Amino acid sequence: MTDSKHRGIYLLPNLLTTGGLFSGFFAIVSAMNGRFEAAAVAIFVAMIFDGLDGRVARMTNTQSKFGAEYDSMSDMVSFGVAPALVSYTWGLSELGKLGWLAAFIYVAGAALRLARFNTNIAVVDKRYFQGLASPAAAALTAGLVWVGVEYDINGHDFGPLVALLTGAAGLLMVSNFKYNSFKEIHFHGKVPFVALLVVMLVFVIVATEPSLVLFIAFLLYAIAGPINTFRSVDKVRLEHVVGDTDEHDDADFAKPEEKKDKSSEQ
Repeated sequence: MTDSKHRGIYLLPNLLTTGGLFSGFFAIVSAMNGRFEAAAVAIFVAMIFDGLDGRVARMTNTQSKFGAEYDSMSDMVSFGVAPALVSYTWGLSELGKLGWLAAFIYVAGAALRLARFNTNIAVVDKRYFQGLASPAAAALTAGLVWVGVEYDINGHDFGPLVALLTGAAGLLMVSNFKYNSFKEIHFHGKVPFVALLVVMLVFVIVATEPSLVLFIAFLLYAIAGPINTFRSVDKVRLEHVVGDTDEHDDADFAKPEEKKDKSSEQ
């Protein structure tokens, strides 16, 4: 007989995941109806839900394999399919094959990124993401659409640029560029009073022009990965950009003083 305590699912974290899934689906429907601003905002709302469900599950000790799988499925819709369709309907549909190929590169990149993340989650450095995280890539593409709507820009007039950014976001997701995960930040610890003032200032800046500020922020974050990678290695190899990596590659990303310490131990 199956133990009753193993039946069922945890409600709260999966409810948050469902909220993210709904936001992604709402973004698709809104884009199909030409409501691009609502579609872009919905993707950012999905990011909030995605950031909450995992943290709530850990705080309440309600992690489960079902929740992890459900979260991946939700992420594929909200940060894989939805941004690609929003981008396609806003600025790529008149490019023909180039348009839908750029959108597909993004979708394929998101799928591969999520699959790689799930299979490597136990062995990767928690401080960094291998490749651009799918929520950040979604924010980059959705942010472009949001800025375009805010400034009355017709996406089809800049179709090649939209295709370039959408395809680049997809490729960055499957790259080996290292992005800071910010997981070393502990929100439950004490911070200086000035930190609260900085947070308030950030909220004020975002509130002034949310679409432009968020787009610039995620654009700089997307660029930071390649820059940090090229600065932290002595000699750039193909494995630093794309392809399989092994445990020896981590030494190439270490800081000079860390490399010296490792060599002295050998």
